[in-house]
Amino acid sequence: MTKTTEKWYASWFDTPYYHILYKDRDYTEAQAFMDNLANYLNLPVNGKILDLACGKGRHSIYLNKLGYNVTGVDLSEQSINYAKQFENDTLTFDVHDMTKPYPETFDAVFNLFTSFGYFEDDECNLRTIKAIKEELNEFGFGVIDFMNSEYIIENLVPEDAKTVDGIEFLQQRRFENGYIIKDISFTADGEDYKFQERVKAFTLKDFETLYKKAGVHLLDVFGDYKLRKYYPKTSERLIMIFK
Repeated sequence: MTKTTEKWYASWFDTPYYHILYKDRDYTEAQAFMDNLANYLNLPVNGKILDLACGKGRHSIYLNKLGYNVTGVDLSEQSINYAKQFENDTLTFDVHDMTKPYPETFDAVFNLFTSFGYFEDDECNLRTIKAIKEELNEFGFGVIDFMNSEYIIENLVPEDAKTVDGIEFLQQRRFENGYIIKDISFTADGEDYKFQERVKAFTLKDFETLYKKAGVHLLDVFGDYKLRKYYPKTSERLIMIFK
């Protein structure tokens, strides 16, 4: 039996296999990025941060340890239920659809590590930017950290295999109809699984169009987690600060 899914972001993220496949991500680099970001934005002491699409809350927890009042939200009930064990007076987690405004305002809204561009409907992407605008207080900053699509497409590895915890994941990648697509297949617990990740290959120009439609202003663009200059052909990330 092969199990497949249609709405990949609503189901793949809820499986234990997603977290197994990506368990070796470089969180030291991620934490350094958040240090750099918080310092660059000069966020106030005890400032409020909304971590949009927070997953199991690892980055929300780190931001909270830096002294910020953090709310982490995600569409995945399973991830939020897991994250809730770490809640305290200045750290909360909530199930929330990021296309809708959260009923509070913040000093910063972070959408990190390519947690954007999942929707088939372009209107949902625009609604997400508009929602972030509403979630920012008078002095707040929005941050979207996205893959640099131009670099990714140019350097796409068509196929590889990765074994984690005794499970061999076959990963097949392609660029098709404006999306960067990864097909993931593996066998676990006697069953065959197939999942697909689909992310819209937004360029900086595409984001600039969205920002204009949403009525927000792009302030800065960086190309990596050290907040160095963005180069379309060689930068690995597309990190945008707006308000």
